[in-house]
Amino acid sequence: MKLTVIGCLGGFPAEGKATSCFLLESKGFNLLIDCGSGALLALQKVLSPLQLDAALLTHFHADHIADVGVLQHFWQLAPGVKKVPILPIYASNHEPENFNKLDWPASTQKQALDFTKPMQIGPFTISFFKTKHLVETYAVRIKEQGNSNELVYTADTTMVAGLADFITGAKVLLADTNFLADKPEPRWHLTTLETSQLANQAHVQHVILTHLPPFGDANAFKREVVAGLVNETDVEFAREGLICEI
Repeated sequence: MKLTVIGCLGGFPAEGKATSCFLLESKGFNLLIDCGSGALLALQKVLSPLQLDAALLTHFHADHIADVGVLQHFWQLAPGVKKVPILPIYASNHEPENFNKLDWPASTQKQALDFTKPMQIGPFTISFFKTKHLVETYAVRIKEQGNSNELVYTADTTMVAGLADFITGAKVLLADTNFLADKPEPRWHLTTLETSQLANQAHVQHVILTHLPPFGDANAFKREVVAGLVNETDVEFAREGLICEI
């Protein structure tokens, strides 16, 4: 499966860069994961939004869903051939006000995620883990048919019991790393040290740092993560256009 970073900033877009959004492709199936601010413009550099097969939202914070509305408008108004007649958008139905907005006439249709068991979306088997965040949020573990390599995307979270176990066995960890190690509590995202701890405990081979702040010394994040590793683990920043073959 092929992961393409569409947006990776946390909080708000800056300098032409979008917030959280990722494209996962396999066997001709195109799944969008989160759709943050600026994502629609960035996505069009890689793929026509009309060629999406489905979208999945990890939670309803604006930096992960801000462009859902304009994605719906694109599907309603833009010329071109749609790959599927109606785009399904998968999300939690536990917040009805937000969930119901995923329906848009002749464009998109809400689909409730079932967090009690793995779900099949196209060629992907997706499992869920409830994280510790300000709103209901789910990390996702994604397995592709016929491929032993797996991807875990933490979505937004601070350290929480069970998360390392959820990650264990995955090859690639896409980790919310929004804070340097000295960030005091309370906090609702991982620090660099916590990302290192998760990578160590789960024995992942490759870590991609995402949800990075739009300000400050980005290189300091990588330095601190690398310094905390005890295993041979590759570490890189998420950036618009980054491709990872898993």
